[in-house]
Amino acid sequence: MSIVDSKTYQSKKTNLFIILAGIFLTNAILAEIIGVKIFSGEKTIGLEPAGWTFFGEYILDFNLTAGAVIWPIVFITTDIINEYYGKKGVRKISFITAFFIVYMFIVISMVTVLPPAAFWLDVNTPDPNGNAFDINYAFNVIFRQGLGIIIGSLIAFLLGQLVDVYVFQKLRKITGAKMIWLRATGSTLVSQFIDSFVVLGIAFYIFGNWSWAQVVSVGIINYIYKFGVAILLTPLLYLGHHLIDQYLGKEVAQQMTQEASSDTSFL
Repeated sequence: MSIVDSKTYQSKKTNLFIILAGIFLTNAILAEIIGVKIFSGEKTIGLEPAGWTFFGEYILDFNLTAGAVIWPIVFITTDIINEYYGKKGVRKISFITAFFIVYMFIVISMVTVLPPAAFWLDVNTPDPNGNAFDINYAFNVIFRQGLGIIIGSLIAFLLGQLVDVYVFQKLRKITGAKMIWLRATGSTLVSQFIDSFVVLGIAFYIFGNWSWAQVVSVGIINYIYKFGVAILLTPLLYLGHHLIDQYLGKEVAQQMTQEASSDTSFL
């Protein structure tokens, strides 16, 4: 490869990683922030809650964490990074993201203890129904999610990412450059199974007040959602690969994927 080609190769490789890392980091942190909300999947599409009895004591509805809505973007980006940058690329962006998640929670913990301005409290009460409303309390409850969720989300995130990259590379050795859907979907299904239950178990069972039945039921629904979305988004994965290959060019794309599969790739 000539000096010019080498510079072009490195420039495209670096630019692509910055873009993918930005998508990954933004959606992972955003999912952490909004993940405190649990919403009804049935009511979202205009249906009544399922109300299935689970373990003979808990009603199973299609309730999901809000973070699950955008989390598929994270694991699609993970698979793309894995394809072009290998295990080192995924591990690096995963640990960088974990660092910034910790930083985010530290900043949130600091700002929630700041005394609220009196006028801010006054202009935000009452609520639309005429009830007294403490916006500072609401702010703190929403953003200061608690030590359990912080620990649970971080452990689940890192564990899920490391499992994903491991399974992805194992499947790649079997499939070679073909069958992108198999290694992407397969690695996602394994890693998100672990992620779905680890975060809920630590955050809401060990540190919280959920029963084991509640953890399992919500975890199952979250996993079913991720399972379905992983399959539905397979065409988007191929579209992403196509656009990236168009940007990189055939030779650069092939070299990057070869380096990624041999675990010699990174910036």
